[in-house]
Amino acid sequence: MTADLRKISRALLSVSDKTGLEDFARALAARGIELISTGGTRKALADAGLPVRDVSDVTGFPEMMDGRVKTLHPMVHGGLLAIRENPEHEASMLAHGIGAIDLLVVNLYPFEATVAANAPFDDCVENIDIGGPAMIRAAAKNHNDVAVVVEAADYAGVLEALSANNGATDLALRKKLAQKAYARTAAYDAAISNWFAARLGEDAPDYRAIGGKLAEHMRYGENPHQSAGFYKTPVQRFGVSTARQAQGKTLSYNNVNDTDAAFECVAEFDPARTAAVAIIKHANPCGVAEGGSLREAYERALACDPVSAFGGIVALNRRLDADAAREIVKIFTEVIIAPDADEEAIRLVGAKKNLRLLLTGGVPDPRALGLVARTVAGGMLVQGRDNAVVDDMDLKVVTKRAPTAAEWSDLKFAFRVCKHVKSNAIVYVKNHATVGVGAGQMSRVDSSRIAAWKAAEAAKAAGLPESLAKGSVVASDAFFPFADGLLAAAEAGATAVIQPGGSMRDNEVIAAADAAGLAMVMTGHRHFRH
Repeated sequence: MTADLRKISRALLSVSDKTGLEDFARALAARGIELISTGGTRKALADAGLPVRDVSDVTGFPEMMDGRVKTLHPMVHGGLLAIRENPEHEASMLAHGIGAIDLLVVNLYPFEATVAANAPFDDCVENIDIGGPAMIRAAAKNHNDVAVVVEAADYAGVLEALSANNGATDLALRKKLAQKAYARTAAYDAAISNWFAARLGEDAPDYRAIGGKLAEHMRYGENPHQSAGFYKTPVQRFGVSTARQAQGKTLSYNNVNDTDAAFECVAEFDPARTAAVAIIKHANPCGVAEGGSLREAYERALACDPVSAFGGIVALNRRLDADAAREIVKIFTEVIIAPDADEEAIRLVGAKKNLRLLLTGGVPDPRALGLVARTVAGGMLVQGRDNAVVDDMDLKVVTKRAPTAAEWSDLKFAFRVCKHVKSNAIVYVKNHATVGVGAGQMSRVDSSRIAAWKAAEAAKAAGLPESLAKGSVVASDAFFPFADGLLAAAEAGATAVIQPGGSMRDNEVIAAADAAGLAMVMTGHRHFRH
């Protein structure tokens, strides 16, 4: 046997997820490998007729304290950590009767699932695994001699190695398994620490860890020379991570990013109240609208910027029906994302082989708490999700003229959308549909002018005599530092404005609005999105 091969003679199995366990253990036993196990795992193996030794027979101690203490013992950890062919370690094993453990199979207590089920605090605590991570880390540290498996997906690879190497594992496999083992315990501890921080109301704990499981290895990242992977975290939020892909080719890095932005935007509109559609391009809305049906909402959203919508993402807040699907597939679209879809709608989308259809199972709650993270050189920025909703804000009229009922409704719509446009953001809205969007400019007045230009171009495309911005309302994601941005909106035809306020020149801006006959509302909430 070559130097990097290690024969498996003894295996310890202790798993909460018993998927594939019986077949895997049977294959090990068929090779004459001694099986050691704990609690429910031991019972499952014994019930399957497999010879299995209880870990308490190995340690000489019974499981105790409601199962909290069972594997934390030198007979277990010595068997995992002992360096084979090290004379001192071998002498210690011989002196204390410690048998080597060559394979460890452990998946952890379902802490993440318990939290996701909104279980009581004490139940969550009881699902924090102690012995499992300790054993995993021990086996991974001693990967030169021990193989460690933390999920059923690796059973087949281990059995293939045993078949190829006459009952032994190779060092390359053991290193790969060890890397995964440490990542798994890190993600597990991250989930626990973040849960604790949230329960304690700690917005910025001294240490912050974020971990996830690979959902998809991507061909490349934002650009072809960048590597990328999509990782799912334990957070239960409807979206790309929960979606079933009913149709289409594999999602790219940019697809995932843009689709997430689209679905978060359309989630601002309660599906119980109205049908809504958001069309996104490069993470920015190029059209958002409500309607009496999804088809109507889509057509109104598309009218805002039909040029940019080509090759975009379409997000819906209700079950995709055939009528809407028939309209959406008329132009090239990268992704459609919806809570669900009718069978006929799925068939219609299926006729476009490159069009992806994602069905999420629900719509995310825009008010829900959560974390948003991004890396910077040598660090990481973590903040709470922007869960401010305009319906919950204390809106104040600051001009001489108050908005009309129709303007009020459109102003709220505009501020919902503005929250999802990259800063500096300006959004024109008329009759619950965007008519012009200005995004990501260094100057707010430029965003205002671009949005007005977009509205004029959309009108030309529709053969209309005047800009769609005429008679619209306008939303700004942050205050107007000068009156110029507001005056540009007035010049474009806007009649009412919603903005956070808070500028040292608010009085000048209010005076300019009054002079132009605009109604203006301040929210007290900024929606920067970088």
